[in-house]
Amino acid sequence: MKRTILTYLFAFYCIATIAQVKVVFKIDSYHAVKDKPAMYLAGDFNGWNPADNAWKMQGSSSGPVLIKNMLAGKISFKVTRGNWDKVECDSTGKAIVNREYNIVHDTTIVLNVAAWQDYAPAQEVKRTASANVHIISEKFDMPQLGRQRRIWIYLPADYETSEKKYPVLYMNDGQNLFDEATGNFGEWSVDETLDKLPVKKQCIVVGIDNGGNERLAEYSPYPSKYAKEAQGDKYIEFLVNTLKPYIDAHYRTKKDARHTAIAGSSMGGLISFYAILKHPEIFGKAGVFSPAFWINPEIFQYAQQTSLNKTSAFYFTCGDQEGSTMTSDMQKIYDIIKPKSKTAAQSPVVVLKGERHNEKQWRTSFPAFYEWLSW
Repeated sequence: MKRTILTYLFAFYCIATIAQVKVVFKIDSYHAVKDKPAMYLAGDFNGWNPADNAWKMQGSSSGPVLIKNMLAGKISFKVTRGNWDKVECDSTGKAIVNREYNIVHDTTIVLNVAAWQDYAPAQEVKRTASANVHIISEKFDMPQLGRQRRIWIYLPADYETSEKKYPVLYMNDGQNLFDEATGNFGEWSVDETLDKLPVKKQCIVVGIDNGGNERLAEYSPYPSKYAKEAQGDKYIEFLVNTLKPYIDAHYRTKKDARHTAIAGSSMGGLISFYAILKHPEIFGKAGVFSPAFWINPEIFQYAQQTSLNKTSAFYFTCGDQEGSTMTSDMQKIYDIIKPKSKTAAQSPVVVLKGERHNEKQWRTSFPAFYEWLSW
């Protein structure tokens, strides 16, 4: 028996050791700035936290360096100076695609940062929001969080000429939904998608900007090493007790859960899923795009313990190039909620071949999700 246990432990150790690889991240050159910048890596390995001290580059005689033991596999990231307003970009000031690597063995990744967003040459602002998109407020009060936030709204083309009431879709990361000028990583083209539909199929869409460096905390239901203070409950209470009552009071909405949905991607997907679990009487449907369940694995137990309305419905989607656990985590959550809802069996789990963790994928996925809403 003792020999069997030792053999098992040795085998486990070997597997664990093989799975771990040593990765050296080295910045060979970067755009000089006035201050001596602290640089960080923000990626799918740390919840895209732009100021994660665990992923802070260290100074050396050859330049900023970070050495990490990581699981082999695909990673995606960018370099920041502690804030998404200070993220790397190309020499013209345009956003760059995420850096992506497939790590299979010990390796050194050499990085060159052409420019920083806040130091880049001024660019002509390209506004792409359609005429149906409006700003409710640049500084909408969030009393539950003690801060303010920009709120967007998309109104159907016939809103001003009809007396109809409309379903409402609440969406996280409002910066990235409608306007290329505010979407640092590209936009979802939500307005263009709805503009192309018959008016009778359009709905009201409310976009809530994320809080930049506060995003991880606001979208986290539980504390983690990436967000010590979880503010997800306060954020959801803001949606339920402040924002939705305001929208219902000032716009012609269908107020019931059947006609109220919430959606988001990555951390926004995680908090959208949490919202419908916590308030199924408010949100009847959820669009869960590339959810960062791995940030808060407690969500699995919460889903197991939580009752749902029998009509609660979910739309799960991700790309097959988003890491080793994304698709399995989505399937695990689906298997948990399926017996709890009559409509869960019709809730799709869509995995897009060749797609990665980015706005392009979510823009591609949005039309099918919206059609699934069946409003």
